[in-house]
Amino acid sequence: MAEATLLISSKNYSSWCLRGWLITRLSGLPFKAESLSPDDPAARAELLLRSSSTLVPSLIHDGISIWDTLAIAEYLNELRPEAGMLPTDRHARARCRSISGEMHSGFAALRSSLPMNLHAHRPGFAIWSAARADIDRILEIWEDCLATWNGPFLFGERLSVADAMYAPVVTRFLTYDVAVSGRAADYCQRIMAWPDMAEWVASAREEPQEITELEVEF
Repeated sequence: MAEATLLISSKNYSSWCLRGWLITRLSGLPFKAESLSPDDPAARAELLLRSSSTLVPSLIHDGISIWDTLAIAEYLNELRPEAGMLPTDRHARARCRSISGEMHSGFAALRSSLPMNLHAHRPGFAIWSAARADIDRILEIWEDCLATWNGPFLFGERLSVADAMYAPVVTRFLTYDVAVSGRAADYCQRIMAWPDMAEWVASAREEPQEITELEVEF
């Protein structure tokens, strides 16, 4: 099978590129990641909009290009069903798609007011009510899944697309000192200990680029 290419932008700032990269790793498909410079006007615009996807991540494989993180996930699930990226149980699979879709299309307040920044740590950060409502909803989703499927991940023993979709939220909680307790706190620790996640974070912290607009404290 031909090696794929995953186009990404900043590892420090782009939550959507992290999601696409984790999902591609989950699939087991051999791929190389190619980074677009944040100075590229299109890549920079996407980072500043914090959009779900207009340019990156983009998976190039077998002569076609697939953009949008959920489209990449569905393509890879069809291509490599043996990877178990979605739960085998119909109920769990439907819930996995539902909460992944909610992450994809929702939580705009969290996305805009607590942008991903793996270089930063901002204790005492003021979280506005709209972002707090997003945080509460995310914690509700996690607690429900962990209680229903008994952890350690959202749908049991195996990592899934949903874990990749929510992984950047864990980094936001750490950056902005969002208090998390109980099962959710344990879940955050497991996500940060995920080897693929640790690899991305280490690489992101070596990035020299800084985007001034994303370093503003609200």
